[in-house]
Amino acid sequence: MRVTLKFLDEFRDPALAQRLAAAIHAEVDPARAYRLMEFCGGHTHAIFRYGIAQLLPPNLRFIHGPGCPVCVLPIARLDHALALATEHDVTLCSYGDLLRVPASKRRSLLKIKAEGADIRVIYSTQDALQIARANPDRQIVLFAIGFETTTPPTAVALHIARAEQLRNFSVFCNHVLTPAALRCILGDVAPNRVQLDGILGPSHVSAVIGTHPYDFVAQEYQLPVVVTGFEPLDVLQAVLMLVRQCNAGRCAVENQYTRAVTAEGNRKAQALMAAAFDIRETFAWRGLGELPRSGLQLAADFADFDAEQRFAVTPGATKEIAGCECPAILRGMKQPPECKLFGRVCRPENPLGACMVSSEGACAAYWRYRRSE
Repeated sequence: MRVTLKFLDEFRDPALAQRLAAAIHAEVDPARAYRLMEFCGGHTHAIFRYGIAQLLPPNLRFIHGPGCPVCVLPIARLDHALALATEHDVTLCSYGDLLRVPASKRRSLLKIKAEGADIRVIYSTQDALQIARANPDRQIVLFAIGFETTTPPTAVALHIARAEQLRNFSVFCNHVLTPAALRCILGDVAPNRVQLDGILGPSHVSAVIGTHPYDFVAQEYQLPVVVTGFEPLDVLQAVLMLVRQCNAGRCAVENQYTRAVTAEGNRKAQALMAAAFDIRETFAWRGLGELPRSGLQLAADFADFDAEQRFAVTPGATKEIAGCECPAILRGMKQPPECKLFGRVCRPENPLGACMVSSEGACAAYWRYRRSE
């Protein structure tokens, strides 16, 4: 089936979706299972929002991955951010998704803001720079999180801050790397290893890093990967591509999202990142633990803008929420309804875990689109 699409609404065409679903049904082997992990939380929400799983055969199952930057941020890093705002009286600039994520003792950025801490919600790193320019007598800290998608804007902010000599601006860096998380999940040993037959590769991350960083998945773990967009026809076409690879016994990295992703990625963004950041020896992830070479820190040339060096914080004891299954959900080992807190005491208005708070979290997706099932 070859159809050329140009406009966004065309990627949501119900008739084309039905044709793709029919093609998947025709090619799926009823005698085998197809366990496909969508790494990105944006894909999880697209699958639920458009009812994609309900269009597909019952032996084809989606397994949710750890590609939600808010969800994988460990409690210790949240505690560190709270300490920056309360112990050092800085202005902490944060994206809105982080405000209600529970830290230790059920504290959060939103709660300490209500208690008087200066927490500012921003929509881009440029907002944080503008706050720094407008308040030269206050220390402004950018709470930087996210995968490779949001890392280039942080790098740009660092370059601008150095050029403008904004000495009251610094970055609390929590950027993480997608390939390291994939390697962790695929390299797990039983009983923690989730059984997979293919991976739906992330969209926006791949626009930055390209498709080559996933080559190891096909070469070392013999799993097919298809990088796909967020629209329903994108996801359905990617599923069909994965089914065909599985049926043929092929393991390759393919690119469905050719309108935005190339094999090499965005070289300018990569250069900005390489100049501003170094790879940490190890970094802690919620649900995945300490992963080697999985996070970024400010490069030596930007050490003056490193909030972790500028402000000393005494780490305290951290404690996970009892009964919260976010770690297992992030590894693909459990589905949100398998958590005994889900829908009972953990709801969007009273979230206990990060997966319920974040707009990309699997629990939030289940609650919004499938809680009546």
